[in-house]
Amino acid sequence: MTRGQAQERINNLRKAIDEYRYQYHVLDKLEISDAALDSLKHELYALEQQYQDLITLDSPTQRVGGVALSKFKKVTHARPMLSMEDVFTREEFEAWLERLVKVLGAPVKGFFCMPKIDGLAVSLIYEGGLLKSAATRGDGRVGEDVTQNVRTIESVPLRLRERGTKGDKGAQRGQKIEVRGEIHFPVKEFEKLNNALEKAGESTFANPRNTAAGSIRQLDSTVTAARRLAFVAWDMDADLGQTSIEEEWDLMRKMGFKPAPDSRLLTTADEIQKHWAWLQERREQLDYWVDGMVVRVNDNATFKKLGVVGKTPRGLVAWKFPAEEATTRVNEIQWTVGRTGALTPVAVVEPTWIGGTTVQHASLHNLDEIERLDVRLGDTVVLYKAGDIIPKIKEVLVKLRLAGARKTKPPTACPVCGSKVERRAGEVAMYCANPKCFVQDRENVLHAARAFEIDGLGPQTVASLLEYGRIVSAADLFLLKPDELQGMEGFADLSSKKLVEEIQSRKTITLPRFILALGIRNVGEQTAIDLAQHFLTIDALKAASLDELVEVEGVGEVVGKSVREFFDEEHHQKLVESYKAHGVRVLPFEGGKKKTAIAGKTFVITGTLETLGRDEAKERIRAAGGKVSGSVSKKTDFVVAGENPGSKFDEAKKFGVPTLSEKEFLAMLS
Repeated sequence: MTRGQAQERINNLRKAIDEYRYQYHVLDKLEISDAALDSLKHELYALEQQYQDLITLDSPTQRVGGVALSKFKKVTHARPMLSMEDVFTREEFEAWLERLVKVLGAPVKGFFCMPKIDGLAVSLIYEGGLLKSAATRGDGRVGEDVTQNVRTIESVPLRLRERGTKGDKGAQRGQKIEVRGEIHFPVKEFEKLNNALEKAGESTFANPRNTAAGSIRQLDSTVTAARRLAFVAWDMDADLGQTSIEEEWDLMRKMGFKPAPDSRLLTTADEIQKHWAWLQERREQLDYWVDGMVVRVNDNATFKKLGVVGKTPRGLVAWKFPAEEATTRVNEIQWTVGRTGALTPVAVVEPTWIGGTTVQHASLHNLDEIERLDVRLGDTVVLYKAGDIIPKIKEVLVKLRLAGARKTKPPTACPVCGSKVERRAGEVAMYCANPKCFVQDRENVLHAARAFEIDGLGPQTVASLLEYGRIVSAADLFLLKPDELQGMEGFADLSSKKLVEEIQSRKTITLPRFILALGIRNVGEQTAIDLAQHFLTIDALKAASLDELVEVEGVGEVVGKSVREFFDEEHHQKLVESYKAHGVRVLPFEGGKKKTAIAGKTFVITGTLETLGRDEAKERIRAAGGKVSGSVSKKTDFVVAGENPGSKFDEAKKFGVPTLSEKEFLAMLS
């Protein structure tokens, strides 16, 4: 075979293999057996090895290649990967429809409904029709470059097919195209993997979602390739003449993608609810995990006009399936110690399967929550899990309580150091009275590492660093050398170097995050922002008097005293100076306050919100220009009360602070 003949055969083989890939992964048609397809791929591989200059990046043989990565690079998304508002009931869904009418002044004519596949969201970038890069969602703004691993997924086209686009804009073949979608582990493939592991006597995986996410974050792409993951598309960022999401999905099909299956264009709330119920009934028979249905305004111009609230597009919602519940028994109530010395109770329960994971712990928040639920050892309890919220105890089944079961008593000594436990006036939490408690040191370093966004520092690593005397405070992290880590458990030459490089790359930090990193009692994310916005530099904050601190909007006397007492202590002053001496650069605060209808209003959240996690609710308040506080005072404007509100609800009544239901709260934000 001449070189010219080989090139022609290679081109024909690539086209045929891609066509069979398209037929199988997009159209669900099996036109050739796996064995026959493997034979074609083998012939292509052999020819490319003979004529290596003819190998191209989009060749089917190049899905797995290259050496294992040492770490994943960070990628900043050109367009943020936003989150979605959740609704759980028909009433909440109709409230969302009403808000759309209020904004637009007219009803929306059509909605595109798609299953909310439980997987890992990724962004694919194509340039000149070729797959250029792939990145995880990350925090929505910055993700990780997982291109090498995503290339191994057969349902991801390495080169876009002819696109059959609408109008003249379709001729712009060279433009950059971004396609977003979900990487998931097909149920059948997941079961095959677990069966093989079980036969080999190895540990099996818990659920497809976590396994898919872990597979994409493998540094060795051959591991990812062996998992047989799949990709479905749900969004495209490119102007190819499309006017609706329905047209967009048709274009993505023609490009070689499989959009999320079982999707429909519907008009009325009744039709939408019927399809939602249909998906819920069939979820056990589907070859993908699904936890709800996404409803999106079909018309792109209307969707764009509706805009974004915080990190959530107004033009779509996720109508989640009902929260899963299960019963289990409480075996023990453990108390953990945090960075401030606060003791938090956690129920240890009989292992129970909920929402695709085995649950062994349930949140109890504080002693007030234990007393409200009246949880006792041996009790049979109902656990519930809505979305990704940590499992909680919904109620105790008193009829099943064992005779003689005694009420839970709070600890009198710290479970770590044995020191006296105290309950401070006006606070629900109990505290370890020993400021040198080892766990507090560990949690303070972990807290600072999270604020600096340092990857690779877990509790065990920090504990080892403290035990070996490598660090005394979080600031000492920036003095670590690779040879100081070697010899510690889990650290060899390469891993030591990687951790030190990661720490050194985080030496520049914004003022709000630095204030947060210091771990000042009663100072959370919002208060750190308020202080940074007012004082602009860390030196100005250190020098502020109590009167100056109390004057800051959102900072009361309690918080002001915490800040002043923190900086009055000599070892805290040395901590700040150590950060500077070790090369940490704190950026002065820049930027003004956002101007919105609720700018400057202070909110306190109490109880369990049905459709939002607390962190998401806080983010949406801040994005709208509001403030979030952890305690109720006369300066609080609103208390948002979810299910089973705690003492903050009573405090709101005491101070005459207005309370909002979750529905009222969401309406205010919209």
